[in-house]
Amino acid sequence: QVQLVESGGGLVQAGGSLRLSCAASGRTFGNYGMGWFRQAPGKEREFVAAINWSGDNTVYADSVKGRFAVSRDNAKNTVYLQMNSLKPEDTAVYYCAADTTTIFRIPTFPDEYDLWGQGTQVTVSS
Repeated sequence: QVQLVESGGGLVQAGGSLRLSCAASGRTFGNYGMGWFRQAPGKEREFVAAINWSGDNTVYADSVKGRFAVSRDNAKNTVYLQMNSLKPEDTAVYYCAADTTTIFRIPTFPDEYDLWGQGTQVTVSS
């Protein structure tokens, strides 16, 4: 079974940037769509961005569009989330997830993904 491990989180000031990585172990996930979600204290897990298996189609939440960019390198079994112009409201635990079942669309809801990483904390100070 593929295991996902997020890294790259940390503490940054508003306006700064971070790049999150999601690395797969066990086997390749090159045939899976991948998504990024985040969850702040007291809030539900929300969709951030997703990318299809080949990396040529992406979807973004309106709240991050124009600031975040998702990409993948299947040769490295790694998905990235570049986060620019960070805001305090971006503070959350960020999770990567794999969609092993859907085709012809990119899921945007947590229950549409079936493999999850442990999360990495992103804190943006004002």
